[in-house]
Amino acid sequence: MSDDLLTYPAVQNYIANLVPPREAELVEMEAYAEKNDFPIIGPACGYYCYQLARMIKASSVFELGSGFGYSTAWFAKAIKENGGGVVHHTVWEEALSERARRHLVKLGCADTVQFHISEAVAALKGVDGPFDIIFNDIDKEQYPASLSVIKEKLRSGGLLIIDNMLWHGRIFDKKDIAPTTMGVQEFTRRITNDPDWIVSLAPMRDGMIVAYKK
Repeated sequence: MSDDLLTYPAVQNYIANLVPPREAELVEMEAYAEKNDFPIIGPACGYYCYQLARMIKASSVFELGSGFGYSTAWFAKAIKENGGGVVHHTVWEEALSERARRHLVKLGCADTVQFHISEAVAALKGVDGPFDIIFNDIDKEQYPASLSVIKEKLRSGGLLIIDNMLWHGRIFDKKDIAPTTMGVQEFTRRITNDPDWIVSLAPMRDGMIVAYKK
């Protein structure tokens, strides 16, 4: 095979096309995100989160940053199939929380979701753990400070999933000293150098780190 065929867009399209057919409501959420330029993890990463939650039989998930509920839907689907539990959805805005609730009701999984309108890390501090999975998709400059709280609240054998770890390629630009870029880089350094974690980065979409807490 010619190396010039192995491009980033080609790989991402190939991975996305492997995702099985989705519920109409999920497809509608994807269309809304594209039309309104709203960042979501997308079908490939959503399905990956669903797979990971099913693999470890998760019954408790805390999302740090949930948007209008797209990632929440994938986790809630897994938890229902695992026999029940709770997904914590956290956003700053009441309007986002209400939109998420409407989507999740239509998907039949709102009964597994607890909604928080709060700064995400503060919400995590205020909820009893430990959790099977913590999903981190907050403002990137806040990533490093969130790690100690996450580590405290995640059970041993649990998974931390962090989005945007390739940060649109900006992590490779040595001249980029934006707080967001530096936040992603610092978080990556901290977690990969901490012996309490087993860490891999999956380069699908914008990069997802999956970290296993020993």
